[in-house]
Amino acid sequence: MELEELQQVWTELSREVEKQKKLNHKIIMEMTQQKYRRKFDKVTRYETAGTVICILSAGFVLFNFDKLDTIFYQACGVFAIVFLVVLPLSVLRALKKIKAIDLINNTYKDTIVAYTKAKNRLLFLQRVGVFSSFIFFFVTLVLTGKIVHDKDIFQETEIWYFVVLVLIGLLFFSRWGYRMYLKITGSAENLIEDIKP
Repeated sequence: MELEELQQVWTELSREVEKQKKLNHKIIMEMTQQKYRRKFDKVTRYETAGTVICILSAGFVLFNFDKLDTIFYQACGVFAIVFLVVLPLSVLRALKKIKAIDLINNTYKDTIVAYTKAKNRLLFLQRVGVFSSFIFFFVTLVLTGKIVHDKDIFQETEIWYFVVLVLIGLLFFSRWGYRMYLKITGSAENLIEDIKP
């Protein structure tokens, strides 16, 4: 084999190796993108089911709005409707945005910036949901008493045992849910860091 033929074979092999490296990188990036999106699939399903329940509940309040005969009850009704529609839809939108981050075509820097912004928005909405759910619980008691029984629920003495138990349960459930979001977003962030050039 002459030197010229050897150089030609070597050049061809180099091209093949480079093609293979690019193909492997593309496959790894596509797999990483799939893993990244799957991180948020389960929580998106739960949030979607919760959103449907919330919107049906808002419809129930709206359908029975005529039973709310004072400004106080009407304000509670408006708060409940807004809470039950706006917060769940905002969380779904934030989840859609964080899932849509393109790890393949964006630069690493752009990916980190987009992810950090989307993660902070999602976690902010979760914190808003945790704190406002305690207010919403009392609003729900007021509305349930008025719509279902046509009376002031806080006049009942037995209700306070129930209120305390539900508040304790709500505290634990809220902390658990927020920690799950922290775990999911942390895991997704680790995937992004793995593709660092």
